[in-house]
Amino acid sequence: MANFFRTLNRVSPAFLGLAIALSTATGAVAQTVSNDEVLDQINQYGTEDTNGSMGQGVPGAAQFTDVSPNDWAYQALDDLVRRYDCLKGYPNGTYRGGRALSRYEFAAGLNACLQQIERLIAASTADFVTRSDLEALQRLIQEFEAELATLGTRVDALEGRVAFLEDHQFSTTTKLAGEVIFAATSDFSDGTGTASGVTNSLSDAVFGNRVRLELNTSFTGEDRLVTRLATGNLAILPTIGATTGFEGTQTFNLNGDSTNSNSVNVDWLAYYFPFGNSQAYVAATGGIWSDFAPTLNPYFEDYDGGNGALSTFASENPIYRIGGGTGAALSFGFTPIESILGPSTVTLGYFAGNASDPSEGAINSDYAMLGQLNANVSDRFGLGLTFVHAYHTNEGTNSTNSIFGAGASPNSGVVGTSLANNPSSLFNGTLGPEVTSRGTVSNSFGAEMAFRPSDSISVSGFATLTQARLISRGDAEIWTFGGGIAFPDLGKEGSVLGIFGGAQPTLRGIEGVNVNNADFDKDFSWHIEAFYKYQLSDNISITPGVIWLTDPNQGAGDSSDAVIGTLRTTFSF
Repeated sequence: MANFFRTLNRVSPAFLGLAIALSTATGAVAQTVSNDEVLDQINQYGTEDTNGSMGQGVPGAAQFTDVSPNDWAYQALDDLVRRYDCLKGYPNGTYRGGRALSRYEFAAGLNACLQQIERLIAASTADFVTRSDLEALQRLIQEFEAELATLGTRVDALEGRVAFLEDHQFSTTTKLAGEVIFAATSDFSDGTGTASGVTNSLSDAVFGNRVRLELNTSFTGEDRLVTRLATGNLAILPTIGATTGFEGTQTFNLNGDSTNSNSVNVDWLAYYFPFGNSQAYVAATGGIWSDFAPTLNPYFEDYDGGNGALSTFASENPIYRIGGGTGAALSFGFTPIESILGPSTVTLGYFAGNASDPSEGAINSDYAMLGQLNANVSDRFGLGLTFVHAYHTNEGTNSTNSIFGAGASPNSGVVGTSLANNPSSLFNGTLGPEVTSRGTVSNSFGAEMAFRPSDSISVSGFATLTQARLISRGDAEIWTFGGGIAFPDLGKEGSVLGIFGGAQPTLRGIEGVNVNNADFDKDFSWHIEAFYKYQLSDNISITPGVIWLTDPNQGAGDSSDAVIGTLRTTFSF
């Protein structure tokens, strides 16, 4: 009997408590009961209420009318009823814990609990692996032993390669990206135009390159330090009648090398990092507004790369070309108008064109300040409102800083007519150098929008008014506007057909003393562009395109239309 109780104790301490209670509750187990009485007792116990109606839903030992919580074996009985549901008592709702127990009754109660325990164990191990499963697995291992050995070898080789790369990797925090452009371009006009009495002859078709290598470094996983090296040898084509104009500028002409001699320069160095729920930006050199302000010109804008529009004009609103260089910006991630216009950002920024020069610094050099509100009115419609205030030092002298020069070196406009970039060139200069060296203040008001009526069509456009105050000389008004339609994935995934048209920045009026108004035409010079970027592979695209400029440089002299043809090949990695 002692061995039996030790075995039972492995099943449940509560069950052992029941055995002790059953065997000792009355002080002894009856040995002299007749066979008929025993059969009658067993039959009575066997007719217990198996549907659970006897207790009326009362849990545990409390369902028995003759069991009290004060009884010394109450806890053991309650645990057995709750955990194993195998002691139901008699049909009249009693347990009869105080009467003598025969061995037969003990065996009947014990058997009922053991059967319930077996059922519980079987239910809890129904999903366990059986011996037959193990035997089947062993047969599969033997059958595919050769393949498993090969797989193990490959895993070992892969681990070796990973270890080698970790030991020889360039950096754990930096990734390298690159873009190489091969471009052939030419002006197919007749070459008979003149500008300021100088006859221009067209150059033959030119073929050259532009290379960018970009190092992206992250120190926290949420920030990014950008270091970009650039070089190239493609100069701006001289459009007819516009030897000093910038209307023919294409994106690959912006190569960080003013001499176009393939000299390598750090043309962009900037750092992005989170600031609360906003995004902060700091540029040490080469910063432009489109680095952080949404331009809303999808498929045309590629940040002067080789996968968007050909020209700088079709790439983005020229208002983003006013100012640049060294500075900082903050794009706020939450604005009060979100409840009206949907997800939106407010962007504020400041750039200085010559901040590294101790004689000028970040305050006294030419500068620009931007404020922009961008709203995603819906999933398919975006709207932007942009304001740029700028000061252009020495505008109109030999060290002219062009209005649309992106903060680069003097005489380096990147879009628009020469008069729109330098309207003070119309003055006769009779006011003296002390006046003409005071510079220009400009205030520009722009609007941008992007609309995507379907997944295969994208429409975008912009317009900007620039009001320029030529200090101590007069005032000028400059307009620009344009719009385009793009067909993404046309012909092949990743390919784009783009058509764009509008007026590049054009001087529409000027007032002041001794202004030579006869030297320019106030009519708009139109820009019409079409290109098709064909995606050969994930890393190579070919883009043929044409740019048509009507009366470039606002019709100065006897100018003719310019037609520029380009074939651009872009390698990205």
